[in-house]
Amino acid sequence: MLPEQNPYSPGSGRRPPELVGRQKELEAFDTLSARVGYGLGDRGIVLTGLRGVGKTVLLNEMHRRAEADGWLTVRLEARRDEEGAKTVRRALARELVVAARKLTRTSLTGRMKDALGTISSFNAKIGATSIELGVDISTGRADSGDVEVDLLELVEDVATALGEKRRGFALFVDEMQDLDAETMGALIAAQHAANQRDWPFYIVAAGLPNLPRVLTETRSYAERLFNYRPIGKLARDDAAYALREPAERLGAEYEPDALEQLLDATGGYPYFIQEFGQTAWDLAPERTITAADAAAAVSYGTDRLDAGFFRSRWERATKSERRMLFAMAVDGEGPSPTAEVAHRMTLQPSSLGPYRAALISKGLVYAPEHGQIAYTVPGMAAYIDRHHDDLDVSGAAD
Repeated sequence: MLPEQNPYSPGSGRRPPELVGRQKELEAFDTLSARVGYGLGDRGIVLTGLRGVGKTVLLNEMHRRAEADGWLTVRLEARRDEEGAKTVRRALARELVVAARKLTRTSLTGRMKDALGTISSFNAKIGATSIELGVDISTGRADSGDVEVDLLELVEDVATALGEKRRGFALFVDEMQDLDAETMGALIAAQHAANQRDWPFYIVAAGLPNLPRVLTETRSYAERLFNYRPIGKLARDDAAYALREPAERLGAEYEPDALEQLLDATGGYPYFIQEFGQTAWDLAPERTITAADAAAAVSYGTDRLDAGFFRSRWERATKSERRMLFAMAVDGEGPSPTAEVAHRMTLQPSSLGPYRAALISKGLVYAPEHGQIAYTVPGMAAYIDRHHDDLDVSGAAD
């Protein structure tokens, strides 16, 4: 079939043609937004799951709905590096100023003018952008240089001003587990204050499965601040719909055996559904995707995932880190006991720490519980098993 008509769309954060199996999560956000419209409080939302399950797509959809409801929104992606804290705070100030410019086109209450002054003050302290909002800077508000104090004052002024019009203020944070501890603590404290005082401010975040633990380790009360929503693979019926419906809209169809083969290959993971769906479409010569087409798509699609999706992650690891990834593969999708991984590498458990920390920093593994480690992407163990004899474990220099 014609590749230019291919309805499937693999890619990081790209919205699939059919957003299925996530209705409960979207309903949770719609309920939150509706409660803000009634002047009622609620909790923020935290989406957690492995890479490739569609967390970023959901976060983007919630962001779109918040903007459609007239909220003031800021979209951020956390970074785990030495410049991460400064980068995130500059991005917060810059995006907040850009978002606030929309408010300057409307009739402003006195409280909203004060809020814009506080935003300007916060931005001026950080020095993120020279964009002006046409109001005086609120000297003494959100400009102390203490990120927790400044964020609290910022949230108070902006959220209470928006609350007069029954609108919300939200930060949409992707990869939140990678936030530096100081910024994360400040955001949690701001959410805590907002919950207690009924300010319409909400953090809507996405991250790896260990994010709830990271949040509660930063502030113990975080366990009560958010509506935690684990995101996993799709149910088989939902996965079948996500594969079948885009093709049928364009006059194509799957033979039953072809659909079953592709569903088995995807494992129900949204990213893999898009990858194998795209490959099956490109390889099928006719409008009916046959079992033979599906078998070819599974073979070719797996090769393409191995060459890109998996290998790009593998090549980010050093020699010793690759040995650790190898040792984890014995446990399949895991998780793996860190003591057992150390034993397989003929290391003392204490010697595993630096490699574990480096792999976590690179986003290749995460710690689901104390004493455990697991891959951040589904299928990594199978990739290592497929290439066990030819993968280069020499890697980059340690």
